[in-house]
Amino acid sequence: MTSAAAPTTPPTYHPEEFTSEERLVLERFFTNVDGPVFALVNLPEVVKGALFARYSRSPKSLRRLFLDEFYDRPEIGIGAVADHLEGDDPAVRLSRAEDLYERVFTQYGDDSVAQLGGAHLACEQASNVLTKVLEWGRLASYLEQSTRYIFYDTTLGGRYRYHIPAEIAASELADDYVTAMDSLFDTYTSLMTRIVPYYETMHPQEEGDSSFVWRSTIRARACDDLRGLLPAATTSNVGIFASGQAYEMLLIRMRAHPLAEVRAYADLILTELRKVIPAFMRRVDVPDRGGAWSEYLHATATAVQEIASAIDAEPEPRPEVTLVEWDPDAEDKIAAAALYSVTNLPDDQLMRIVAGMPPEDKQRLLEAYVGDRRNRRHKPGRAMERSAYRFDILCDYGIFRDLQRHRMLTLEWQRLSTDHGYVTPAAIDDIEGREVWDEAMATAADLYRKVVDALGTDVAQYVVPFAYRIRFSMQMNVREAFHLLELRTQEGGHPDYRRVCQQMHREIAETAGHRILAGAMRFVDHRDHALGRLATERRAAAKRAALGIDDPEDDGSAGR
Repeated sequence: MTSAAAPTTPPTYHPEEFTSEERLVLERFFTNVDGPVFALVNLPEVVKGALFARYSRSPKSLRRLFLDEFYDRPEIGIGAVADHLEGDDPAVRLSRAEDLYERVFTQYGDDSVAQLGGAHLACEQASNVLTKVLEWGRLASYLEQSTRYIFYDTTLGGRYRYHIPAEIAASELADDYVTAMDSLFDTYTSLMTRIVPYYETMHPQEEGDSSFVWRSTIRARACDDLRGLLPAATTSNVGIFASGQAYEMLLIRMRAHPLAEVRAYADLILTELRKVIPAFMRRVDVPDRGGAWSEYLHATATAVQEIASAIDAEPEPRPEVTLVEWDPDAEDKIAAAALYSVTNLPDDQLMRIVAGMPPEDKQRLLEAYVGDRRNRRHKPGRAMERSAYRFDILCDYGIFRDLQRHRMLTLEWQRLSTDHGYVTPAAIDDIEGREVWDEAMATAADLYRKVVDALGTDVAQYVVPFAYRIRFSMQMNVREAFHLLELRTQEGGHPDYRRVCQQMHREIAETAGHRILAGAMRFVDHRDHALGRLATERRAAAKRAALGIDDPEDDGSAGR
C-alpha cells in the first residue's frame, strides 16, 4: 500500500540565527543564509572538502562550523579570497560560463557535458528517510552526519530533531505522532545518562590516553547502542558533491517520489543549484524532458506495486545473512580473466585452458594475480569483477544505514516497517533499561500500524526506530566484496555491521565454496573488539601529536 500524493508545500524549517556581521561573511560564501539547502561558492576545493569532512562529525550546521572553525584561519586563505570578490562580479562569471556551456552543448549535443560541472551542496534538517533518497546515486560523493559522534538529546527550534511529514501533519494522527516521537527521544536522553557512566566504568581511561580520545571512544559506543531508539524521522545533515548530470538525475527521481518531504526538498535543491550551475538544471522541470521522465518513473513504480499487492505470501524464516546467488565456476572465470590482458587468446579459449589446469596450478595463478597484499587498500584487478555474489540481509536499520553507503554495488531495500521485529543491545539489559526500551518499541509499532491504515506504508516509515529490522539485498562482484568486507570488519567499525560482514565472508568460503577467493580477502577481521574505536582514536591522536596539533576542544560531540 502506498500513500496518496500530498501537496509539495515546503515544510517549516528552523532558521539559524546569525549576527549582522556573520551574515555579511556568510553571504560571500553560501547561496543563502537562512534556508536548510544551500551551495558553497567562492571557496577553494580543498577548503570545501575539509569543511564537509569536519561537518560529518560535528553537531553544528555547516555555516556555523565555517564561522567558528574555518573563516578566521589565515593559513586557509579564505580572507584573501573574500578581499577580491568585489572586483570580480560572480554574476559576470556565471553568465560567461552559461554562454560557454550553451555553445558546447549546442555544437555537440552530448549529455556528458553535464558531467564536467559540479557543485557542493549542503542539505540540512533532512529526515533519515530523505537522506537515503539523496544518497541513492552512484556517481556522487556524500558525507552524512553520523549517529556515532553526536548525541541527539538536544533540541532545535524548541523540538527534538525529527521531521514532521506533511501527510501526518494534515491528518488526525498529528498529535499522536509528536507524542510518540518525543517519547522516543526522551527515552534516548534518559538512557544516555545511564549508559555513558556504564561504559566509563567498564573501560576506564588508560594511562597515555587523552581525555578527548577516551571520551570519544565512550561516546561512540554509547551512541552505537542507543541509536536504535532514533526514529527514521530523525533529521540529519548531508554534504553532497556531484556533477550537473548526477544532480539532474537525483532531482528527476525526487520529483517522482511518493513522499511530500522528498518532492518539496527537490524544489529547494533545484532553486539553489540554479544559482551556481543553472545551465545543467534547465531540463529538470521542462514538461517534455525532466517532467516526462519523472512521470515515467512514477508510472512504473505504481504498476509494479499493484502487481506486488496481489501476492499473498508471508516471509520464510531466514538467518540474518543469506547468500542467495553465486557462480560455481567463479574461481575458474576469474583465473581466465586474469590471463586475458596478458595473452592474445580469446576469452572462451582461456576458459577451456583454465578448466584443464591441475588445481595447484590454478591456485598458483590466482595467488599470483592477488599478489602480496600489504594492506587492505591493495586490491586485485578487474578480473575479480568477472563473478558476483548476491546476499539477502535482514538486520536493523542502523546497520543498513552504514552498509547503504556502498553505492558502487547494487543495493535495493524494502520499506522500513515493524514487521520483522527489533534488536536490543546487551548493554540495555546491563543498565536495566529493557523495560523502557521494549515500551518505546511497542509504542512505535502501535503508531506505525495506525499510520499504515490511514496514510500508507511510505509515510509510516518515519515512525520506525532504527532498532527495527529491514530487509535488503546486496549484489556485488568479487572485487567489491574485497572492499566492503575488509573495510566493514575493521576494529573501529560498529560491532553489528562487523558481524554481518563477517558472516558474508564465511558464506563466500563455506556456502559458495570459494575458499581461494575468501582466503585472498586476508584483511577481513573476525576478531571481537570490545571497544573498537579506541585504537582508531589513538592513531588519530598520534597523528595530531606528530603534526603538533592539539586534540580538538569538546564541542558537545566528544562525550557527556
